[in-house]
Amino acid sequence: MDMTSKLNLTMLCDFYELTMSNGYFANGYKDRITYFDVFYRRCPDGGGFAIAAGLEQIIEYIQMLHFTPEDIEYLRGRELFSEEFLEYLANFKFTGDIWAVPEGTPVFPKEPIITVRAPAIEAQLIETFLLLCTNHQSLIATKANRVVRAAEGRTVLEFGSRRAQGPDAAILGARAAYIGGCNGTACTIADQLYGVHAGGTMAHAWVQMFDTEYEAFKTYVSLYPNNATLLVDTYNTLKSGVPNAIRVFNEVLKPLGIKKCGIRLDSGDMAYLSQKARQMLDEAGWTECQISVSNSLDEYTIQDILRQGAKIDMFGVGERLITARSEPVFGGVYKLVAVEDKEGEIVPKIKISENVGKITNPHFKKLYRFFGNDTGKAIADYLCVYDEVVDDSGEMEIFDPEATWKTKTVYNFTAKELQVPIFVKGELVYKCPTLEEIRSYCLEQVDTLWDEVKRFDNPHNYYVDLSQKLWDIKYNLLKKNS
Repeated sequence: MDMTSKLNLTMLCDFYELTMSNGYFANGYKDRITYFDVFYRRCPDGGGFAIAAGLEQIIEYIQMLHFTPEDIEYLRGRELFSEEFLEYLANFKFTGDIWAVPEGTPVFPKEPIITVRAPAIEAQLIETFLLLCTNHQSLIATKANRVVRAAEGRTVLEFGSRRAQGPDAAILGARAAYIGGCNGTACTIADQLYGVHAGGTMAHAWVQMFDTEYEAFKTYVSLYPNNATLLVDTYNTLKSGVPNAIRVFNEVLKPLGIKKCGIRLDSGDMAYLSQKARQMLDEAGWTECQISVSNSLDEYTIQDILRQGAKIDMFGVGERLITARSEPVFGGVYKLVAVEDKEGEIVPKIKISENVGKITNPHFKKLYRFFGNDTGKAIADYLCVYDEVVDDSGEMEIFDPEATWKTKTVYNFTAKELQVPIFVKGELVYKCPTLEEIRSYCLEQVDTLWDEVKRFDNPHNYYVDLSQKLWDIKYNLLKKNS
């Protein structure tokens, strides 16, 4: 197969989705309307929330869904599928409805990030791609947001392309990291494709290429006087690296009247070296010279070195961000929650498990977030049946479904429905915001969360309540099927 040609991602599905679809087709379920939810069960890294991302790539996928003649021939060669089913696939088009929370929205366990209403085969065939997009980009956006919050307003760049698990992980990881709050990336193609600003300076190889560190620095600054950031730890950071940088800044930048410059540390004790470098730069009159650091950083490392008094202006975060190394699986799932009978009535479905965490919330649902009118902060999320209406003009008592004895009265609040229509009868009805708009929206929405919810460790348990009607439906299904 020529891997240089563009792949038809319709075939990026688990094989059982095709065998089940063939079974649906053979048994008269082809046109049965089904409802599926995409949700996750547990926050990465023990955090209090996650960031939804990946919707734009899902939209592109749904719009391009089709089986090529080559795909049909491959499937025919498996000798598993009926000719009638293969003919159906040859004319396949998504005709269903999709709702989703906008990218950049903080989301919590067990609430629907995406809801699909579609004929059984259509809903089944898109499962894998919806999950891989949501799982990957939500994971990276969530990790990036943790790193950015640890940096406390300092610049954070994504530096992880060379450690990512493949080209898509690097490119879309840079996109997701930007949504989560990173200021830019080292990945050039992410800038070209998505406008995630790419930047960089030099590697140790540049310094080693020249006879002296001084010569390497002077050549570079002469070439790029307006982008003069020097890597100062190739040999000895404090004895040669920083002094040579100061010498070159004096010789090249000072006559040009340029005060903007920087140094980068990629090894050693970042807190100690940054403090000493800052002192040396300030004493030499380069008070505006920025200090950036890289080398196996994450939110905890950044938090620690800042507490130790590090003098750092920018963090380049690589492998531990692009791979979400501390917890590299988001754990999103795609579960059937309802079907329509022959009369069009919605029949709720539930998945039961001895593992309580795997019991699903049934039915076609709406997801609300309650915001305090006095603070603007998120109070709780509320799941209800699709035909319920939330009255936010008075008081409501909500409870934590994981600990039903914990109740909370909310008042003086505004209820906002979080999911928005994306596709209606197979037609796109949603205008994708720009990546810059998504990033700004994400940072604004994270700011609506209380600090207790944003703690890295042991965060406050945010309420995701079920309406009484939905709780009764779930309880009755549990009794019926236990």
